[in-house]
Amino acid sequence: MSDDRVAAAFARARSEERAALVAYLTAYDGGPEHSLACVRAAIDAGADVIELGIPFSDPSADGPAICAAMVRARAHGATVDRVLELLATLRRSHDAAVVLFGYANPMLHKGGEAFAAAAAQAGADGVLVVDAPPESAGPLREPARAHGLHWIPLVAPTTTAERRTLITAGGSGFVYAITLAGVTGAALQEQGSAADATLRAQLEATRAVTSLPVAAGFGVRRRTQVVRLAALADGVVVGTALVEAAQRGPRAVTELVHELREGCLR
Repeated sequence: MSDDRVAAAFARARSEERAALVAYLTAYDGGPEHSLACVRAAIDAGADVIELGIPFSDPSADGPAICAAMVRARAHGATVDRVLELLATLRRSHDAAVVLFGYANPMLHKGGEAFAAAAAQAGADGVLVVDAPPESAGPLREPARAHGLHWIPLVAPTTTAERRTLITAGGSGFVYAITLAGVTGAALQEQGSAADATLRAQLEATRAVTSLPVAAGFGVRRRTQVVRLAALADGVVVGTALVEAAQRGPRAVTELVHELREGCLR
C-alpha cells in the first residue's frame, strides 16, 4: 500500500515508546454533525487509529452501550452510504488512520465490490468485520484487498492455535486481539499475576504467528487498564468508554483521549 496510514500510526507510536491508541466511535451517534465533531476531537486529542463503527440492527458482539449508540445512530438515519459520506467529509480535514468496524450483513447488502470501492473512495484505510470468519469472508475480503484496504483480523481468547494461524494469515494492518470472552463493555478481568499471565500468554501466542502489530481491546475503560495493556501489546483499543463520552460531547471525548493516551506511554 503506497500510503499506509495504519502502518505509519503504529510506527509513530513505537518511535514515541508507547502503544498506539485505537479509538472506536459509532458513526452517526447523536447525528452526523455531532458524530463528526466527536471523531475529530478524538483525532485532535491524539488517537492514532479510529475505528469508525457502522451501525447495525443486530450487533451480536457489542454490549449495551454500543448497541444503544447504534440504535441512536439509526434513528438519525445512519446507513452504510451515509457513514461513508461522513468519512469522506472527515478526510477533507484529517489524515488519521481510519478503519471501518462493523458486521458483514450491511456490507454484503451493498455488495462486496461496491462496498470496498466506496469505502476506498471515501478514504478508509481498512475494514474490520466482526462476524466474517476466514472461510466465508471472501466476498468482502477479496474486494477490500483489491481496493487497497487492510483486512483486519480478530482473534479471541478462545481461538485455537490452528485457527489463530489461519485467521492472521489472511490479514494486514494489525491484529485485533479480543481480551475477554464476552461482548464489548464487559469487565476486563482485574489486574493480578494470574490475569496478567493469561493476557500475556494470549498476546504472545498471537505474536508468534504474525509480524503484524497486535492491538488489545474489549473491556478497556480506564487509564489503569490502558497502562497494563500498553506494556503487553502494540496498541490498545477503547470503545465503550469513548462512546459514553461522546454522548456528553466532543469536549468529554477530548478529555478521555488525553487521559488514555498518557496511559499508552511505556
